[in-house]
Amino acid sequence: MIIAPVADENVVLPFVANENRVDEEATHDLGEVSELDPGKSGSLTVDLKPGLYVLFCNVPGHFMAGMWTTLKVE
Repeated sequence: MIIAPVADENVVLPFVANENRVDEEATHDLGEVSELDPGKSGSLTVDLKPGLYVLFCNVPGHFMAGMWTTLKVE
């Protein structure tokens, strides 16, 4: 899972179609929990300023399958 700031909820993340994933370098992400084996867990601590963020999985196909959400920090 990756967390990245976004300007608003309508922003379109840069997508690499031939790889079926988001272009991570272009999102200016703040960190990630790398891929984990089934049943395993991970953690990430970030200091988020007020704003809007997107949390998404970038395993090929997962983002387009809906494995993402927005997070608003006030």
